[in-house]
Amino acid sequence: MKDLRLNIFPMIEEKSKVNILATGLAMFSMFFGAGNVVFPLLIGIEAQDQNIYSILGLLITAVGVPFLGVLAITLYDGDYKTFFSRIGKVPGFIVAALIMGLIGPFGALPRCIALSFSTTEMFFPGMSLQIFSFISCILIFLLTFRKNQIVDVLGYYLTPLLIGSLAIIIIKGMIMSPPAPESALNSIQAFWNGFAQGYQTMDLLGAFFFSSVVIACLKPQKLTEESNHRRILRLMGQASIIGATLLSLIYVGFSFVSAFNSEQLAAISKDQVLGQIALVVLGPYAGIVACVAVALACLTTAIALACVFAEFLHYDVTFGKIGYIPSLLITLIISFFVSTLNFNQIIALLAPILEILYPALIVLCIMNILHKLYGVTWIKTPFALTLAGTVLLKVL
Repeated sequence: MKDLRLNIFPMIEEKSKVNILATGLAMFSMFFGAGNVVFPLLIGIEAQDQNIYSILGLLITAVGVPFLGVLAITLYDGDYKTFFSRIGKVPGFIVAALIMGLIGPFGALPRCIALSFSTTEMFFPGMSLQIFSFISCILIFLLTFRKNQIVDVLGYYLTPLLIGSLAIIIIKGMIMSPPAPESALNSIQAFWNGFAQGYQTMDLLGAFFFSSVVIACLKPQKLTEESNHRRILRLMGQASIIGATLLSLIYVGFSFVSAFNSEQLAAISKDQVLGQIALVVLGPYAGIVACVAVALACLTTAIALACVFAEFLHYDVTFGKIGYIPSLLITLIISFFVSTLNFNQIIALLAPILEILYPALIVLCIMNILHKLYGVTWIKTPFALTLAGTVLLKVL
């Protein structure tokens, strides 16, 4: 992609004044979509008093693995083309395009729209998903085709509102909720359930493309000197600790709140768990505010994803033959139709794809890190064997 900055992270635009805290918060924003709260909630409901094991599994795949991806792509100066081309130019492009499609109109983008609908539907029960998705796509287009600064303004005010709402739910929920009931899962089952649910956050996929934005803001020039390279790695490492800590706190907090309230939430649809727990913990009025913040956060995430995929289609797939605006229209048309499947159907379709793809991408990250740090050249065989193995396990 020619330029992925898109004013997604205005907090770290000043390259001359590197602020580790601001960069860490930006990395948190990069990975945290409101939909990410759903999966910690789901594992808490299922794990109940075994939640400690379930959240450990989730933290590995939803926090550890994405930041492993950040480290890997940082070693390649944020150049995802070089990163993926180590498995071959054509296979690398295919994998990159597949990932882009999954975080774009075939996965994360319509999932954001669908979750936004599900969260608001609790208060407007007569609303149609098709009409909501259509209006959302038009709104995304209007706020995207000129990269309107309204998105930045929303980000400045919405992010504190969202984080504040989530923090209040977690703190009040931890204090006032009853003990978690006994789970039907044992510790091993709970761990693997959390581990698998972590794939659904799709944060590793986003790390490959959004990390370049953070790297560009941390360095004033191309990494040509070893000392400069080490400096960027150090800064990224420090910022990653901040971002990973914030993500972990929210994941842990929400999983335990849902575990404590699992009996009330057991019969609730997956896409409405967040809205329901906001109502249970905060009451009807404050709960509405929290749900609106979540719905808006979903849409602002969708705006960023629409921009990124449209530029990928414009620059890397069609090499400029299709303009940015037509590419954006194509992106949103596909997103509209996928979003009408609803949130639960979208995650059901994504789950097997992510379960197959994630292990191979983890291996790719590890081998690319070993290549940069220790000169290991072996990569195509481990990647192919891991991919073939996960496909075989899925089929069997």
